[in-house]
Amino acid sequence: MMDGMTDIRTAHTSDLTGKELTAIRALMDDAFEGDFSDDDWDHTVGGMHALAREDGELIGHGSLVQRRLLHGGRALRAGYVEAVAVRADRRRQGVASAVMEALERVLRDGAYEVGALGAADEAVPLYEGRGWQRWRGPSSVVSPQGLQRTEEEDGCIYVLPLSAALDLDGALACDWRPGDVW
Repeated sequence: MMDGMTDIRTAHTSDLTGKELTAIRALMDDAFEGDFSDDDWDHTVGGMHALAREDGELIGHGSLVQRRLLHGGRALRAGYVEAVAVRADRRRQGVASAVMEALERVLRDGAYEVGALGAADEAVPLYEGRGWQRWRGPSSVVSPQGLQRTEEEDGCIYVLPLSAALDLDGALACDWRPGDVW
């Protein structure tokens, strides 16, 4: 369990220093074992960040960026969770939960209709334990070539309903971006 010396700070990308951004990128590269691309980094910035620090060192991170999701004939303002990671020696101690709690506070501030994220298998218990719900319906992306199915993402997308009525068995599409679209 996290001790009282861990500090969680939320800040917009524009309020982070170059040193903080470098530390976040290094944490991502380490946590994702070199499988964190420049596109992944681009998806991480431009929104709100939750930074977990202990004794001044970054031990955890998550970010929340705005995206558009299409569902039920509507374009929904979504707060999309990106780049949740915890330093290896601090995993399973409540750091990721504290990061998610901070991001969920931002989600619930009224700016978004739904929270969404793409979950790695090992992170599913964290998200489900926090009330996130697995999207059961088909997923797609609104690409430059039109609507395209993303079958490989089916079952990996989680949502946190806020003000929008959602049919978890219905179709869900995200806006296009380079790299991983979900």
